[in-house]
Amino acid sequence: MDALALEAAGSKKTSNGAVAAAPLPAQTQSKRKPAKKAKKAVVFFEVEILDAKTKDKLCFLDKVEPNATIGEIKSMFHKSHPQWYPARQSIRLDPKGKSLKDEDVLQHLPVGTTATFYFRDLGAQISWVTVFLTEYTGPLVIYLMFYFRVPFIYAPKYDFTTSKHWVVHLACMCHSFHYCKRLLETLFVHRFSHGTMPLRNIFKNCTYYWGFAAWMAYYINHPLYTPPIYGEQQIRLALIIFLFCQIGNFSIHIALRNLRPPGSKTRKIPYPTKNPFTWIFLLVSCPNYTYELGSWLGFTLMTQCLPVAFFTLVGFIQMTVWAKGKHRSYLKEFRDYPPLRSPILPFIL
Repeated sequence: MDALALEAAGSKKTSNGAVAAAPLPAQTQSKRKPAKKAKKAVVFFEVEILDAKTKDKLCFLDKVEPNATIGEIKSMFHKSHPQWYPARQSIRLDPKGKSLKDEDVLQHLPVGTTATFYFRDLGAQISWVTVFLTEYTGPLVIYLMFYFRVPFIYAPKYDFTTSKHWVVHLACMCHSFHYCKRLLETLFVHRFSHGTMPLRNIFKNCTYYWGFAAWMAYYINHPLYTPPIYGEQQIRLALIIFLFCQIGNFSIHIALRNLRPPGSKTRKIPYPTKNPFTWIFLLVSCPNYTYELGSWLGFTLMTQCLPVAFFTLVGFIQMTVWAKGKHRSYLKEFRDYPPLRSPILPFIL
């Protein structure tokens, strides 16, 4: 009778005669709290920074978080070496390798928990905005000095005189318009992926832009300057080419600006927009250079001046180098990059 009572109560009798407790109801079991999972311990990194040339140890950083970026490591390094601010630093995995990006994350790099980086001093830096403003203000002012024929440029009898050829005045307006456009784009349109560049570059760049501006302006505004051979027809055709390419260049700059949100370094494939001037993206990777080349070809045709033609040629060579580099970068970064595009000239180059 006792056994029957136990069975009815849901208890079980073991082989040695002991009575096992009845299982708890499901509702009671569900109220039990699950065991807390142990928190995963964060593995900190040790970072040592060596001089890329001498291999001397410059800095040792202890307990660096795994999600720290190279930009943050540069800031830590700057605290111990104030003379090398972050923009001046090049941090590399190999002494002769490429610089790591500021947004690269430590734990995603091919390093162990004790990471070794190599430092190279990039030299004094200057902001891109400052460089561009300096580069473009110079040609604007220099050209106007020759146009107004200030003293000590030509013979004294020509001081502050004006040319008798209307193409000279048109050329001055086009040249001034071009550099005013560049200045305004620098201030309000361009978004730079790199904030600074080596200070020494400003001297090289200014020598190029300022020197060519003076050379062109001297001959175009010279008292003995002669207009183009084919007269008004040649000048008007050249003006149409110049203005068309200036609008096209501005349209491309706006399209490229809209690809990158403010404050970011996002890179996307540029595609044509509703603006017809951007349809050239179907065939060219860097149409801003294509339109820039067209503008100077138009200016060369307008003035029929040898220094302008030489400036156009040198500019074309330099822009081709830049365009090819950017084209290779697009192909490497984007697997679905349009295969029909050429760097600067459709189907040619």
